[in-house]
Amino acid sequence: MPGLFYFCLSILTQVSSSTVEVTGLVGHNVTLPCRYDTQTHSVLSFCWGRGMVPKSQCSRTILSSDGTVLTMKSSRFQLWGRVSGGDVSLTILDAQWSDAGVYGCRVEIPGWFNDLKLNTHLLMEEAPDEQPVTPDWRPTVGVSQVPVLALDVIGIASTEEKLKAFLEVGNIGRVAALFFFAIIIILIFAFGRRLLPKRKLQDVNISTAENIYEVL
Repeated sequence: MPGLFYFCLSILTQVSSSTVEVTGLVGHNVTLPCRYDTQTHSVLSFCWGRGMVPKSQCSRTILSSDGTVLTMKSSRFQLWGRVSGGDVSLTILDAQWSDAGVYGCRVEIPGWFNDLKLNTHLLMEEAPDEQPVTPDWRPTVGVSQVPVLALDVIGIASTEEKLKAFLEVGNIGRVAALFFFAIIIILIFAFGRRLLPKRKLQDVNISTAENIYEVL
């Protein structure tokens, strides 16, 4: 009879437990799921441990709660879910190779053999290397290859230099033209002043001669 009793007990224990598999990346956070219905049972006691969930409590407990007080073995083990809503998933911060293995979550539901037991097998993998972002390359036959970004910068710089040189040449031409035009005006003004007195004197002499002729 005792053997039959323990056999039935083991069957009930296996029926109420389940196992899942989660893969984590080294150096990243990883979350192991565990949830229950708080609308039916309200907030309950639970625990997390290393190893399969035993017949009572948790094996090598790393985190536990009696429904009000939370106890953690290390700050690397956190509950980032909504605990009041039944989400007691375990988050391991900065997971390492040594964190691989089996974790057990137990939620103590009132009644015989009602406890929720979830075993999670955590597998760790190396995080992929981040590929550096490089600019596109345009191969040119007989010429060394230069990144597209560098070619664009060189093209912009050469265009700016050409425009600057053109503006400088234009400024020099305009200044020379203004200077030449000013010289011409000055020369015309100077020669005009020299010729004006002679013309006036000739007009006076002619007028005097005409007056004398009339008198005679």
